[in-house]
Amino acid sequence: MADLLTADAVRKELGGLADWSGDPTGIGRTVQLGSFPDAIAVVDRVAAVAEELDHHPDIDIRWRTLTFRCVTHSAGGVTHRDVELARRIDDIVRSAA
Repeated sequence: MADLLTADAVRKELGGLADWSGDPTGIGRTVQLGSFPDAIAVVDRVAAVAEELDHHPDIDIRWRTLTFRCVTHSAGGVTHRDVELARRIDDIVRSAA
């Protein structure tokens, strides 16, 4: 099982993740894309990365607004796997803009 990050470690990691917020129970980010098809294309790309990492975010889709939440459910909080997934999501969102 992955090691849980402390509150201090989560705060430190969030310092390097623009637009993400959270605490040891989960981290999240909301993004708005140009259109619904653009948003779904981002979700498709995130899904491919999630499969590659075998670590899947919670994703809320509201028209062209996406909210991502990362938490390692099996560990009961945020781990380094969530931080890596957040970085990868950021890369995808940045390339879609």
